[in-house]
Amino acid sequence: MASPEIAVSVDQVVKRYGNVTALNGVSLDIRENEFFTLLGPSGCGKTTLLRAIAGFEDVTEGHIRLKGQDLVDQPPFKRPVNTVFQQYALFPHMSVTENVLFGLLRKSWSRQDAERRAQDVLELVQLSDFADRKPGQLSGGQQQRVALARALAPRPEVLLLDEPLSALDLKLRQAVRMELKAIQRETGIAFIFVTHDQEEALTMSDRIAVMSAGHVQQVGTPKEIYETPVNRFVADFIGETNLLDVQVLSVTGGLAQVLMPGNRNFKCPAAAVVNAGPGHLSVRPERISVCAEAAGDLSATVIDHTYLGTDIQLHVKLVDGEAMSVRLQNAETTLMPETGVVVGLSLEAGAARLLAD
Repeated sequence: MASPEIAVSVDQVVKRYGNVTALNGVSLDIRENEFFTLLGPSGCGKTTLLRAIAGFEDVTEGHIRLKGQDLVDQPPFKRPVNTVFQQYALFPHMSVTENVLFGLLRKSWSRQDAERRAQDVLELVQLSDFADRKPGQLSGGQQQRVALARALAPRPEVLLLDEPLSALDLKLRQAVRMELKAIQRETGIAFIFVTHDQEEALTMSDRIAVMSAGHVQQVGTPKEIYETPVNRFVADFIGETNLLDVQVLSVTGGLAQVLMPGNRNFKCPAAAVVNAGPGHLSVRPERISVCAEAAGDLSATVIDHTYLGTDIQLHVKLVDGEAMSVRLQNAETTLMPETGVVVGLSLEAGAARLLAD
């Protein structure tokens, strides 16, 4: 099976602002026809990297290539990429069609070809019926789709999206996510999406790069990022997890033997570069079940529980005082343990993972 073509290659990119290093040796390959997300907290470098790909930021060191062509010395207007920003920057005095036409006519498209292309992209984003309206007559989600249509109209080879859903309310954001993913599939071009929202990244992406402090911590599919985090930062940043202090007795062939709180031996998968000694175990709350104390991998005292609709969050404390969270489906909570009761916690096979620091 042939390897997928690389749309964008980022090679050891460094970006410094005086004494501040925003990007520190970042390397990534983004494939053609891929929805690729840069995910991380504010200040981690994700928007700086996106702006460097667009050409709005010069890089201090390294190379950015689009389908093999080095872009470092190319100005933004010569790069075959377009960007959708947080603020859609639509012309309020122009109609939806005129907003889409504007960039095409600036790029010397003929009026006839530009109008045909504008009709095509407005149909793609399901706004054909709103073509004559002004941006002020549209909802936030519709304005976002106009901005998307305008960016797609010139047929860029890569589309860059800088937190374009952040201005939308929760329900609309959830609906637009699916529309955006469907549009990416239909256009067949690479989308590079920046967000700090983990749920957005997990639901929309083919692959995710988790960033922190100018470094790429891990690249993988949503399932790989969530189920097999490589270190404490990724495990703690993506979703909810329990991080337990353990003593690592040995690591052999990717499996670790650890001493859990309460001095119980436990075997689990280990991330690369983990040595014997103090360590941290990650286990997702939904991968834990409650059982009799003697049958569990851990013993814990029930502190409280919180009703969350589809499930119930159980707050417990281990024998060494560490707090843990357990999520139980409502269908499984007919025998909900009462506050103060000592229970066993059983970890699903493969659910716990020993992390690198």
